[in-house]
Amino acid sequence: MKEQAVPAGLNIIRPGFTQYMYRLSKRKVEAAIAENMQNNNGYPRVAYFCMEFGLHERLPIYAGGLGVLAGDYLKAAKDLNLPLVGIGILWRHDYTEQFIGEDGWPYDIYPNYDYDFVKDTGITISVPVQGEEVVCKVRVVDQYGNAPLYLLDTNFPGSKHGWITNKLYGGGSHERIAQEIILGIGGVRLLRALNIEVDVYHFNEGHAIMAGLEMVRERMNDGQSFEDAWLATRRQVVFTTHTPVEAGNEKHSHSELQEMGAYNGLSYEQLNRLGGDPFNMTEAALRLCGVANAVSNLHGHTARAMWRHVADTGPIISITNGVHVPTWQMPEIRHAFETGGDIQKSHMRAKMELIEFARKHTDAVLNPDALLVGFARRATGYKRSDLIFRNTEAIDPLLQEGKIQLIFSGKAHPKDVEGKKIIQDLVKMDRKYKDSVVFLENYNMEIASLMIRGCDVWLNNPIRPLEASGTSGMKAAVNGVLNLSVVDGWVGEGPQHGVSGWLLDSHVTSNDHNEQDVNDLQALYKVLLTEVIPTFYEQPDRWVDMMQASIDMAHYKFSSSRMIREYYELMYSRVIEQRDAVTAPWMIPVRSPGEQPRIQ
Repeated sequence: MKEQAVPAGLNIIRPGFTQYMYRLSKRKVEAAIAENMQNNNGYPRVAYFCMEFGLHERLPIYAGGLGVLAGDYLKAAKDLNLPLVGIGILWRHDYTEQFIGEDGWPYDIYPNYDYDFVKDTGITISVPVQGEEVVCKVRVVDQYGNAPLYLLDTNFPGSKHGWITNKLYGGGSHERIAQEIILGIGGVRLLRALNIEVDVYHFNEGHAIMAGLEMVRERMNDGQSFEDAWLATRRQVVFTTHTPVEAGNEKHSHSELQEMGAYNGLSYEQLNRLGGDPFNMTEAALRLCGVANAVSNLHGHTARAMWRHVADTGPIISITNGVHVPTWQMPEIRHAFETGGDIQKSHMRAKMELIEFARKHTDAVLNPDALLVGFARRATGYKRSDLIFRNTEAIDPLLQEGKIQLIFSGKAHPKDVEGKKIIQDLVKMDRKYKDSVVFLENYNMEIASLMIRGCDVWLNNPIRPLEASGTSGMKAAVNGVLNLSVVDGWVGEGPQHGVSGWLLDSHVTSNDHNEQDVNDLQALYKVLLTEVIPTFYEQPDRWVDMMQASIDMAHYKFSSSRMIREYYELMYSRVIEQRDAVTAPWMIPVRSPGEQPRIQ
């Protein structure tokens, strides 16, 4: 088959060129890409829908990795002058502020944030929810070096619908459906009200699929049949899935969808065609898109296997996540890396900042000359934040002697009892091993930034294959913080063992999580005791070489600049090709609903 031409200025990265790019400094790479982008017009205009965005700790409308990834994506779009806007919700009470009680149990508070600094466009749109017209103000955020982010807001004086945009991921399915109506249907109406022309609608996770229903409704109102409207909508939609287990995908009953107004003028039969019964948001997204993507190569294999039984879907390719390096990399580290300066000296400055923050907030006195291992993520069972404590005989002397120090942070969902129990257990370790184990409460972007810069080692040990990508390890890597990780998500494409980090390569022979726990714990202590600790204390020059190799490995390959470039090359531009009846070699864009996808 003849290879399709790629639009000028966005050539597919070839293997030899890739290695060349990785050797360049981040500044030169991004300058070259930016110049290339600015000199070529006609890129697809993209609307990027997401339930949460993490742009800055001052704007707490994010829960965790999904939102921070979305924020980094908007920053990359701004850096490269790409025609992209974000669509989200202005959450009045945040996800949660989570602190630790005297008994070690996390408790949640929900401050009423003052968002006077978020600009009001003066535009309002209305969306039907549960039989009532809900008025949404349209606000815009563009002050954090990001492409414009338009936020829908129902929580303003005089509105009786403030409950809808109160809490991110708060409430039950009733509230969640209302929020998804606002994001999806309201997001499309926002674009129409602002006269923003869109070529590609990108749904970042299944929360946004109501936007697809609105696009189908618009076309049906113009006289198209459901089948034609569905097919035309698919030619404009791409979808990113982040969830590696089927049970984790959101489902709703049709009775509740109809009660809340989510049918949006469509029928049960039509929504059942899209999402089944009960209505599966991810299945609907896969059927509403022309092409979907997983967020790492390993996740791609998992996602394709997980959804292969679902008919009428777009093919699932892989585009690995990346991070906005200028946001997360310490400027001194970047300067030392680019100029051949003293990386260890810059790192020690970052380490002292973290140690001082920990002392101020916990009274713990950490030793800057001792190995500091960090772990900061959402508190949930599969991430196994407590794995390192499951061999008391091995860990106790290391902590008592101060040979290793552990610093943790993370939040649990307010209703996740298991997640809160994990945090409580970590707090117990904090109190047992004062000055060797620290838990930092109320995890946010500020704490994340301090930790991914100031730790010596970044620990990552999720149950495989449940980590779709993971980005905290990328942020650590670009700062010369060495990953100690199982091989899952992005790690399968990144660190080399003993060169730019360490890998726990125990073989997974079954889905038995207990077996994984035993094998991974053995591998963790073997690598920690025989490689990590000796290298840190006995081979400082090799440690610095590994820090250099870590930055070299990650600063472009796992950047949001590379990531967004691939989205434009492999998804957005191909959507335009299919719209213009040019078939990409791996996509069948004009198949009718009911026809199975083919990947060549």
